[in-house]
Amino acid sequence: MNGQPISGASARRRSVRLGALATGALLLVLTACGGEEPARTAPDPGAGRETGAPDNAASQAVVTVLPKDGADSVATSGALKVTAEQGRLTTVTVADSKGTAIEGRIAADGASWEPLAHLSAGTQYKVHAIAKDAAGRESAKDTTFTTLVPKNTFIGHYTPEADTTVGVGMPVSINFTRGITDPEAVEKAIKVTAEPAVEIEGHWFGNDRLDFRPEEYWKAGTKVTVELNLDGVEGRPGVYGKQKKTYSFSIGRRQVSTVDASAKTMVVERDGAVIKTLPITAGAPSTTTYNGQMVISEKYKVTRMNGATVGFGGEYDIKDVPHAMRLSTSGTFVHGNYWAPKSTFGSQNVSHGCVGLSDTRGAGDSSTPAAWFFDKSIIGDVVVVKNSKDKQIKPENGLNGWNLSWEEWTA
Repeated sequence: MNGQPISGASARRRSVRLGALATGALLLVLTACGGEEPARTAPDPGAGRETGAPDNAASQAVVTVLPKDGADSVATSGALKVTAEQGRLTTVTVADSKGTAIEGRIAADGASWEPLAHLSAGTQYKVHAIAKDAAGRESAKDTTFTTLVPKNTFIGHYTPEADTTVGVGMPVSINFTRGITDPEAVEKAIKVTAEPAVEIEGHWFGNDRLDFRPEEYWKAGTKVTVELNLDGVEGRPGVYGKQKKTYSFSIGRRQVSTVDASAKTMVVERDGAVIKTLPITAGAPSTTTYNGQMVISEKYKVTRMNGATVGFGGEYDIKDVPHAMRLSTSGTFVHGNYWAPKSTFGSQNVSHGCVGLSDTRGAGDSSTPAAWFFDKSIIGDVVVVKNSKDKQIKPENGLNGWNLSWEEWTA
């Protein structure tokens, strides 16, 4: 500087330049610390709202559940109904206090739901149902109710027993403790399945017995499972089932024995091969043996046979019949015979309708034909009698439904 005084105009220009430099420095500091400040705009009242999103209006769908919430003594069939108006049902769950669900089905139009099975008696159920209206808004309904406790009940006594191995002719046979007047409801509550799978159908004998079987004898090695879901089924007016049980049994080897009453022989066939031919005595001319397919239902190493119990008066009363196997309810057996000469077997028919095999008193000799056949047989094996001068055994006389054709069985 030369020390000369600054003019007024020069001073003003210098002041502007210094102010500009100061402003630039301040902007540089702001940029270095926080970046460039975004441009400010006025608030948008529609910000954050998607185009077409539903508003907060309530769903128009109305869900109705019957019986009403808290209802007691509800019927086990026909009372449970779930419907929707101004919407479609999307979810319906019904379960007992243990979480066991009742299977059901929503109608094609979404207007109703119905259970596919009856309810159990004396059980609390929870219902959860959801419906959607035309705009996709959901409406839910939750209720609880309890079914009736029946005063009169029935059960079914079944054969064969659980976890047993039986012959190929063994049906599932259930005898009810009360006469059934709604057989359709009872049969629907019983499911019989097999592995390997095969078609199985039920057949009623009277109003208190229901048997299940396939068209042909079971295949050897089959596992059969029976589901009894009778709890809550109204088998007759005011009488409800109280049984809920699942059990299984197995089919053993295939053994079918054929008695020829004319030839007086019994051919024992095991898995397609003849393993023995035994001489027998069948029913005498006045007391012939039934023809037909019969299933061994009971086995006794020694039993008493009294003619008075099967309509023969006092003709016989043998207290120690050895190796006896029942073929009919009316008293037909395959059994050992120690009181007839050995020459009788294979040459004469002298029994009161049973099939007799040579044996010794006391059932202690394992080498006799009767002992051999007894040891080789199991419950459910088939004994076929042919060429007897008698009628065919009735299918309900014992476990002998095989004497009905498949068409008759399923009719």
